[in-house]
Amino acid sequence: MEYKFYYFPGRGLGEVSRQLFALAGVHYEDIRVPKEQWPELKPKMPFGQMPVLEVDGQQIPQSLAIARYLARKFGYAGKTPYEEAIVDALADQYKDFYVEIKGYYYPAMGLAEGDVEEAKKNILIPARDRYLGYMTDFLKKSSSGFLAGQELTYADLILAEHIHTMRSVFPEYTKGFPEIEEHYEKVTSVPALKKWMETRPQTNF
Repeated sequence: MEYKFYYFPGRGLGEVSRQLFALAGVHYEDIRVPKEQWPELKPKMPFGQMPVLEVDGQQIPQSLAIARYLARKFGYAGKTPYEEAIVDALADQYKDFYVEIKGYYYPAMGLAEGDVEEAKKNILIPARDRYLGYMTDFLKKSSSGFLAGQELTYADLILAEHIHTMRSVFPEYTKGFPEIEEHYEKVTSVPALKKWMETRPQTNF
């Protein structure tokens, strides 16, 4: 199969899919589209946005749809129908959380104007406490140290990548959440993922 992955130069909504390729050791063309080239490419994308995965010429849009496709293809989506459902639910919960914190995230990353400290207090911290609280509950029930089942899934990648990004602007982001910190260390120490993180293009987010 021939894979082409289209996204902007940063990690953002495309990073989990890139990590899945790295974990699986599967070759793909990592097409990082510069901002100035995006207007020309945009009309060719199904929803006028990225990321988009092209598989033998067929396009798959939407970041979570792509991650789910790759995770199922490569064995990182859960080992039973129940595990798959829980992993998908964890991913969907992150998407809800991401929408909730946009008022902080965009100004903090320099993507929009706004009072970052005010947004941290009123938007990020309450949402973080709920989201990381939910994830902590799953980890406390886990015997493997992963969010669902006995093996790494794309839900673990989503959480770990989120922590990595948020610590860049809020170093104490996980203070008071020891299970989350342990989970981050466990996930990012997986050899193939560790190698990818050390060698991937360095971007702010």
